[in-house]
Amino acid sequence: MRVAENLNAALHGVLEADPAAYVIGEDILDPYGGAFKITKGLSSRFPGRVLGTPISEAGITGLAAGLALCGDAAIVEIMFGDFVALAFDQIVNFAAKSCSMYGTRVPMRMVVRCPTGGGRGYGPTHSQSLQKHFIGVPGLSVYEMSPLHDNRAVMNAMLASGEPSVFFEDKVLYTRRMYDVPDPFRSDMTPAGNTGPGVARVFLDDPEEADCVIIAPGGMVDRVTRAMRALLLDHEITCCLYVPSRLYPFDPVDLFDSGARAVGAGRLGPASRRARAVLVVEEGTAGGTWGSEVAHQIHRLMWRDLRRPVAQVNSVGSVIPAAAHLESAVLVGESTIYDAVLEALRD
Repeated sequence: MRVAENLNAALHGVLEADPAAYVIGEDILDPYGGAFKITKGLSSRFPGRVLGTPISEAGITGLAAGLALCGDAAIVEIMFGDFVALAFDQIVNFAAKSCSMYGTRVPMRMVVRCPTGGGRGYGPTHSQSLQKHFIGVPGLSVYEMSPLHDNRAVMNAMLASGEPSVFFEDKVLYTRRMYDVPDPFRSDMTPAGNTGPGVARVFLDDPEEADCVIIAPGGMVDRVTRAMRALLLDHEITCCLYVPSRLYPFDPVDLFDSGARAVGAGRLGPASRRARAVLVVEEGTAGGTWGSEVAHQIHRLMWRDLRRPVAQVNSVGSVIPAAAHLESAVLVGESTIYDAVLEALRD
């Protein structure tokens, strides 16, 4: 199953299980089924609860927030994640605040889906990764789609949290196969306590014996694993990749503490103590990012054990060109990660 099919099945499952759930967005009705075909079949099966809207991101998210405030569940599709900037006020100043500003806790079952990222030649205003602009907002959760996490579990976790969530979906993942990692690596999932979906890992043999630990959101999985394979073949460098589904609120316990969790649930702590380097990789530009927060938490909790400071890998601080050769020079790619690992391991 491809990632897009898995996400489509997740939306079908939400609407089937909850008669108070709605899907809202531009051009999401059949036969078009959305710009990336994620909503295909939904309006035919649930005609009263899949709503096509005019082009107004603020209006769409305002409608969704109103439905959530009244006790329903609403999933919004922003056609391109770049346009979520137009809905910033509704998400940050209304939806996120509505959980707690009325004197009692109010569940806000609302998900804003944002197809995000570059790599498809869509140019400066259709290729950005804007996750960092939603990190740190009280009452708002931030998730990122991953080929290693079942979107049905992720969608259920977002809605069950009772807080609005922004779900970033890297567009290049839609055509990728679920749970597909290159040989000779394998993947597993570690539980994440109260935060819903666990943390996925990709590793060679023993994740706690890797030369390098890499932490990255779901959109980077394909690029990181290709770089890991090249590093293994070219330099016999082993890496272990950690991929959380929820980016914010970021709970360091999910990565650093295994004491209270199931036996065998590996965590970053033992691995990073043995590793020669730790890197955080994300497609967004540097400055106030999720990766910065992760690096800060690692330094705070593990400074005595780290062999060197955590390295951060980001895209170039530039608009994203449409021309393929220029776009690849700006965005984090396999070669960027490959070079960053070699630099981090340099004595």
